[in-house]
Amino acid sequence: MATEKELSDFLENVERRAFKQAAYAVRKDESALDIVQDAMIKLADKYGDKPAAELPMLFQRILQNTIHDYFRREKVRNTWVSLFSSLAGNRADGEDFDILETYESEGGSESSESSADKVERDQMLAAIDAEVQKLPTRQREAFLMRYWQDMDVAETAAAMGCSEGSVKTHCSRATHSLATALRAKGITL
Repeated sequence: MATEKELSDFLENVERRAFKQAAYAVRKDESALDIVQDAMIKLADKYGDKPAAELPMLFQRILQNTIHDYFRREKVRNTWVSLFSSLAGNRADGEDFDILETYESEGGSESSESSADKVERDQMLAAIDAEVQKLPTRQREAFLMRYWQDMDVAETAAAMGCSEGSVKTHCSRATHSLATALRAKGITL
């Protein structure tokens, strides 16, 4: 069982790294502080009686779950905000407000898309995915890390174990190959 001092020392040592991890994930310092604080409280409340050697793994799992919970809450919150913001109620004319009569889909949202648009978008995404899968391994890795995971050149180079120049070369070749292949299929982005 971890003593109170061991638990306190562990939390003090992991605090800065946990904050950076949470801030990188949610991109909001205030939210990252809340996430780390919640994770620390959960660890102390629920697992403070565990051996000190188990604390790092437990804390990491709690931190990841707390980050996932944050994104779930944000998704629900954003859904409600977008739903209510698309209501165009005008009470100035003295009529009763009926939510069903005033609801309009936001332009450009999925709910305002026709079925044909959805099918076309899905086909386009499938074609893009197929072309990305055809890229050579290193080009695909560099392309996905840089443009889909939003990593910078230095982070990508470190993850791939190569120089920053190699990452730039792989990305350039990948984008040119994709553009040529998609243009041949009639897809212009």
